[in-house]
Amino acid sequence: MTVGLKRAGFRVVGAVEIDSLACETYQLNHPDVHVWGMDIRKVKATDVLKQLNIKRGELGLVAGCPPCQGFSSVNTLNGKWEVDDDRNELILEYGRFVRDLRPRAVLMENVPGLLADPRMQVLCDMLEKLGYPVRSGLDILNAADFGVPQRRRRLVMIALDGRGVSFAPPNSKIVTVRNAIEGLPPAGMSGDPLHDFPERRSAAVMKRIRAIPKDGGSRTDLPRRQQLQCHKDCDGFKDIYGRMAWNKPAPTITGGCVNPSKGRFLHPTEDRAITLREAALLQGFDRNYGFLLTRGKFAAAEMIGNALPPAFVAAHARQIYNELTTAAAPSH
Repeated sequence: MTVGLKRAGFRVVGAVEIDSLACETYQLNHPDVHVWGMDIRKVKATDVLKQLNIKRGELGLVAGCPPCQGFSSVNTLNGKWEVDDDRNELILEYGRFVRDLRPRAVLMENVPGLLADPRMQVLCDMLEKLGYPVRSGLDILNAADFGVPQRRRRLVMIALDGRGVSFAPPNSKIVTVRNAIEGLPPAGMSGDPLHDFPERRSAAVMKRIRAIPKDGGSRTDLPRRQQLQCHKDCDGFKDIYGRMAWNKPAPTITGGCVNPSKGRFLHPTEDRAITLREAALLQGFDRNYGFLLTRGKFAAAEMIGNALPPAFVAAHARQIYNELTTAAAPSH
């Protein structure tokens, strides 16, 4: 979110993050931002205003990415179950911040499943009463339509104080896996820890990976005798042990993005999963963006998979930025 906001022209001044590793990683890349490394429910808006030396109503934008696990289609089986996760209530904390800070604009993103949750309706009612017409700026959009080399459907909500704002127009050109990761140095010999972190696979798994057809192949392309029994018995999750295709956007990059048993995360032509650096590039981060490895590979992968693609953020934040700067410009 912060990378995208900065690309759009915003100066990000404060952030809240409870996870210590994500907090350290954020501060590594954004040392200019004051971070409250704590539960957002314990952060008072009055303390934020005091720390940032601003008054209520002076802030240009409050942007939020409340935790989405409790609303995700995987965890809710496409809406069939309601997940009892106390993090689900945190979208209302976003509403509290908007109410108490009264920014000139709001931006929030989450998984599409949130749209059907009663808490989202409560939040929309709250923001509408405050004067932000969020229902006119609420939609499910695909990041691949906005310059991201990845298919990723997200719920986006934007509005100005007192009036609506349009979403960015979709890009005419689709960015592909090839555009994002072709031409990187060989994994394991690049000097980039995120690209060189080693894999450990059994001989049986490696044999199966080598048998997956290059450039978009799937485990369903294997002879039945080479398929795992659990895969034979399951009609879903067909992307597991699948390869990405060079000339298409990647599938959604998740926290399991370096594990071929979690999705279509095999390299298009090499017999390995994508690296952490490749996953970050498919999310749209710059090559030099740092992700700490102090808790290991899978903790870093989770941070990358949980991120919101910067180009996706930037496209819509730029719409808000342009509206705010136009409104602030002198009329003569």
